[in-house]
Amino acid sequence: MLAALISTLNDWLYTYILVILLIAAGLYFSLRTRFVQFRLFGEAFRVLREKTHGDGISSFQALMISTASRVGTGNIAGVSIAICLGGVGAVFWMWMVALLGGASAFIESTLAQIYKVPDGQGGSRGGPAYYIQQALGSRGLATAFSVFLILTYMVGFNMVASYNLVDAFSGYGFFDDKVPLIAGAALALVTAVCVFGGGRRLSRVTGVLVPVMGGAYVLVALMMIVLHIDLLPGVLAAIFRNAFDFRAIFGGFTGSAMMYGVKRGLFSNEAGVGSAPNAAAAASVSHPVKQGLAQMLSVFLDTLIICSATAFLCLCSGVEPQEALKGVPYVQAALAGTFGSFGHWFITAATLLFAFTTILGNYYYCESNLQYLLRRDARWWELTVFRLVAVYIVFLGARMDFSLVWDTADVTMGCMALINLPAILLLAKPALLALKDYQRQRREGKDPVFRAADIGLAGKTEFWQ
Repeated sequence: MLAALISTLNDWLYTYILVILLIAAGLYFSLRTRFVQFRLFGEAFRVLREKTHGDGISSFQALMISTASRVGTGNIAGVSIAICLGGVGAVFWMWMVALLGGASAFIESTLAQIYKVPDGQGGSRGGPAYYIQQALGSRGLATAFSVFLILTYMVGFNMVASYNLVDAFSGYGFFDDKVPLIAGAALALVTAVCVFGGGRRLSRVTGVLVPVMGGAYVLVALMMIVLHIDLLPGVLAAIFRNAFDFRAIFGGFTGSAMMYGVKRGLFSNEAGVGSAPNAAAAASVSHPVKQGLAQMLSVFLDTLIICSATAFLCLCSGVEPQEALKGVPYVQAALAGTFGSFGHWFITAATLLFAFTTILGNYYYCESNLQYLLRRDARWWELTVFRLVAVYIVFLGARMDFSLVWDTADVTMGCMALINLPAILLLAKPALLALKDYQRQRREGKDPVFRAADIGLAGKTEFWQ
């Protein structure tokens, strides 16, 4: 009964509400910022090279934390599921969600910086819960967002990551009933070592693992494309042809390429959902727009590079997508068809590391929202209990039912988006004014420095006075 209820909610959310809301918000912010995601693309890379402006984590470290959460098992299993169940046209709709979502990511992360608060340790924390309460004056809505975020990331998404890691071993001869237990226990143990080390350890670990694993994964995908370059034109044609099969879309939208592309694109890049702002607020920068630009890059890295790498790796392999292979097994079969056993083991290793970095990035978001719910810094025993629960959930996810785990994560993420998207639509003005302030200072040859009074927020923020 629970599975049926969650599945119904899932279909309803993504069929009638979020598709329209996400695309409309992305288009609106793109127009209001004059397509900042393209116009200041080069500036975003320049910002990443800057050193930390204060005692918190750097802009690059904050980007790696949010990218760790975004670049995860959804980039492997999620893309495979979208192609196997929705068709190759789903890839196009993932691209569209990313291109428009870059502007949404910019707005929400800039707002998180504007309304962040000191964390009592020389750094800062913030996110949607903080800007919803400070700017909209709604403690209840902010609390609901924090609860949904913890349910989504510490429970739903971390269970998904744990499940996908175990699923990566399902094609091996040694797989039996004990593997989920052993793999789940090992993953939970390594997770415990990192989360009990606090936010700074999490930022250091993700800062190393994300670029290395992401780079290796893209390199292997490029090798696959080069080896099967004759198939590439047909793959591109199929993506665009199937993306605009409107008879299929409107005849059965819940199983269409558009629905799966939007859903898995949202699951992967999370633009507008309200997750990445929690990492963005922790960055020590001289101007909020700097981190808004950095987080905008994360959406492109996630979907246009990593997700596309999976899509082309699979579709250029010659292995036909089918429902029986959905998830990690399809990616393994595609790579193994060209590289033999190396393909199986490489995808297993990639899934393991992506699952691990996803879990770390997700947990980082949750600890910040725990502090918000408590309305103070958490005591040591409260953090200990919270971290132990997070570790146990990772262990539990390794043995959960496939459809229930994915649908639960989609529903709770949808609830986050339903709170965050209207909030950032209402609060767009401060972010847009901050963008104008940043561009003015850059035209004057300055390294932009932000003061809340410059955009009419004197006395309305805790950090920028």
